[in-house]
Amino acid sequence: MSKTSRLFHTVSINRREFTCIMAGATVSALVPSPSARTQQSSSNVSAVSSSAAELYRHAFVLDCNSGPPWAYTTQGGHLPLPQSDLDMVRDSGVNVAKWSLVATDFAETVQDIAFVQQMIEVHSAYFMQVRIPADMDRAKRDRRMGIIFSFEGVDMLEGKLERIELFRNLGVRVMQLSYNRKSPFGAGVMEPNGGGLTPLGHEAVKTMNARGIAIDLSHANPQTTSDAIAASSRPVIVSHAGCAAVHQHPRNKTDEQLRAFAAKDGVVGIYDLPFLAASPKQPTLDDYMAHMEHALNVAGEDHVGVGSDVPINPFDTSPKGMAELNKLAEERQRSGLAAPEEDRPPYVIGLNVPQKIEIIADQLLKRGRTARAVEKIVGSNFARVLNEVWTT
Repeated sequence: MSKTSRLFHTVSINRREFTCIMAGATVSALVPSPSARTQQSSSNVSAVSSSAAELYRHAFVLDCNSGPPWAYTTQGGHLPLPQSDLDMVRDSGVNVAKWSLVATDFAETVQDIAFVQQMIEVHSAYFMQVRIPADMDRAKRDRRMGIIFSFEGVDMLEGKLERIELFRNLGVRVMQLSYNRKSPFGAGVMEPNGGGLTPLGHEAVKTMNARGIAIDLSHANPQTTSDAIAASSRPVIVSHAGCAAVHQHPRNKTDEQLRAFAAKDGVVGIYDLPFLAASPKQPTLDDYMAHMEHALNVAGEDHVGVGSDVPINPFDTSPKGMAELNKLAEERQRSGLAAPEEDRPPYVIGLNVPQKIEIIADQLLKRGRTARAVEKIVGSNFARVLNEVWTT
């Protein structure tokens, strides 16, 4: 998903808005009332074991592609946030979330960053920006959600390498080299024959390495992925994806790629998107765990994490919410931006709750994973690799 939650209050539907809705971002018509959220949270979800609940309370929890349950645009935001949303953030148990900012140009991106910083300022008891490794520990200790700024695409850079430095100084700590299509740096998953890392892309990798910016290859095509792994002097990450061996899809990574990320000491986060199962099935918790277990078996417990690619709040499955989603999905199809199987809402049955990672922890324990392995998967693996990359 970039995947910043946004309020769609304009009539026109642009690329930025398409990305948000299919990434699991919240639109105004899809935001359920507190009572609706409670009903959704309790449906299709079984209670976790006491051992999982205890582990989750003490573990460091990092969702490598998510964000708070709210919506905004650069044209007008909504602050302060409702207390119910702030409570949801704290009750989710997520200590740090990498939040993908979606923008189509430089000015819009600066506006977005400024707005999120304002949100953090207004709600400083609940949020903080993560810029250095020590901030992650501080977020856990202070019971605040630490927010890592990240980019899903490269439109805001406009091919100018010096902007990597600029946005790094504004706190952006994770960047991709492409979204689904081609970029000045490389090619995305919807361009399988679009070539690999460009000469400018090689320079971008060098710059990101030198400035301590983590390179995220979630949306990179196979050649760009291979080239970036080879070119990078630091570990790379895949913040949100699935496993192609479980379900073949352009957004899912092959076993060869999983092994390559592990060999680079990187981490792959498993997402909560419909691409976990073949259409028209809405993926279930068992589908999610099939991808998680496969990634663990191929890459190892030191190289797998969670990147849900949906916000903290549950997706609204009401008729009104689904009608709005269908309308926007049709526009995305017409635009040529859609990936295959974007025909279902962005959630997993059994994980459509704020405490989704606690449920994943419970499932991992039930499947025989050790407590130490589970702690790594729910947060410390991504914390380790980000610590390594950010320390220049």
